[in-house]
Amino acid sequence: MNSWEVVAAILRLVFSLYILLFLFRVVLTWFPQIDLNKPPYNFVAWPTEPFLKPLRRFVPTFGGVDMTPFVWLALVALAQELLIGQQGIVTMLTRLRS
Repeated sequence: MNSWEVVAAILRLVFSLYILLFLFRVVLTWFPQIDLNKPPYNFVAWPTEPFLKPLRRFVPTFGGVDMTPFVWLALVALAQELLIGQQGIVTMLTRLRS
């Protein structure tokens, strides 16, 4: 396993984790009465909040629903495709080294 394959594996894990966390945040936006500082919700809120908080200044709510998790979900999926998708940069570098 070369170094680019290790990088791809780590990126795959990180992207998958954050996609899952942002999907949970999307669902949690439907339930504004939930306290995100209490378990088990804090395990979803704490790793995602540093990404969502700065973006809330620019992305308005829509019908009372926080749209920032949708934006980050799209951005993470785009970054995943650009880096480790079939034609992604890291994928291409892995193929060059093989």
